[in-house]
Amino acid sequence: MNFDTPRDIAEYLKELDDFIERDIKPLEQSDDNIRFFDHRREDARTDWDRGGLPNEEWEALLREAKRRADEAGHYRYALPREVGGQDGTNLGMAIIREHLAVKGLGLHNDLQNEHSIVGNSVGALLMMAYGTEEQKEDWVEGLLNGTKGFAFGITEPRHGSDATHMETAAVRDGDGWRITGEKTWNTGIHKAPYDLIFARTSGEAGDGHGITAFLVPTNADGFKVEEMLWTFNMPTDHGHISLDQVYVDDSAIFGGEGRGLQVVQHFFNENRIRQAASSLGAAQFCINESVAYAQERKPFGKPLAQNQGIQFPLVELQTQCEMLRALIHKTAWMMDTYGNFTVSDKVSMCNYWSNRLCCEAADRAMQVHGGLGYSRHKPFEHIYRHHRRYRITEGAEEIQMRRVAGYMFGFMKQRAPKGVSES
Repeated sequence: MNFDTPRDIAEYLKELDDFIERDIKPLEQSDDNIRFFDHRREDARTDWDRGGLPNEEWEALLREAKRRADEAGHYRYALPREVGGQDGTNLGMAIIREHLAVKGLGLHNDLQNEHSIVGNSVGALLMMAYGTEEQKEDWVEGLLNGTKGFAFGITEPRHGSDATHMETAAVRDGDGWRITGEKTWNTGIHKAPYDLIFARTSGEAGDGHGITAFLVPTNADGFKVEEMLWTFNMPTDHGHISLDQVYVDDSAIFGGEGRGLQVVQHFFNENRIRQAASSLGAAQFCINESVAYAQERKPFGKPLAQNQGIQFPLVELQTQCEMLRALIHKTAWMMDTYGNFTVSDKVSMCNYWSNRLCCEAADRAMQVHGGLGYSRHKPFEHIYRHHRRYRITEGAEEIQMRRVAGYMFGFMKQRAPKGVSES
């Protein structure tokens, strides 16, 4: 096997670096925009007077960065060429997202709100794969240029990771449906004109089938944002919403009646391998910064780097990074070669381990940097607080481990690669 970065991707990384230096860094440095990334970042990003929502200037800055990236042809890298993308591969996306995260905090890539100059574009991918022709016509370009959007109403207050027992239900009413229930952790609901609500339309609690996705206008009668949930890392764009007999017609169904969970699962693996690569990149950044600081900091007359108590924990973290990087690249390559659902166990391995590794690397970086590391004048506390989220929200690590166990012990089966019989 050849473990070198493919030549086309290596060349593209240089192109991205040039774009960042030429177009993104100047924007980051102008008009005191650096306040969103230096020690003032959490306060600058948060509008405390509006209940902890993202500051309007912060979100406008992110939109401008995305606009520039889209204009330069980078933002849609992973999308098909017919919508302005580059038919980017899963391996390419994994390498790119790690590369951007290794650079540290910056306008090029800030994962607190999934911002990146190379976008995941999950909503657009879902729409292109599962939308009706009318929905595609109405939604795709708007999703790509940021003029349209929807939040994801999957998680419920009493069920968390178990989507099959959701209590939100939709009942047929003439040519439409009445939806009643609650959803929590609706990211982006503070601005989204629609919420993709998952509701049971048939079947019994625990069934994977019988759950339907509906594109519900957030200004519909009976739709209410109950509260915005404050988190470990502020600002918050995560809402708890309720639906009281909200009416939508059949055109709101997304992906087919009763097939809601299958729709969402389609892109889980792609999204998770990219997120794993980002956590790996953030972990590598923490290690790199710690090594550099240990070489220049000289307490008691000698560099910290000479102490094995500093060396050995960083050696262990670097070893884990190298092993994880190999698994992420292998898994992404297999997804490109054999399909998204042939490596579900490995995607879960990559995801839960990378998120845990990132938190450990950020914690170690704080320790190496001492009091400075604990302060907000270094980015480690921000990285820790943000990536701690992914040990829960991107599929809790216990859920990911249970998924791996399901394949290991034969409780679950995944699709075999073409030409390979299933065992």
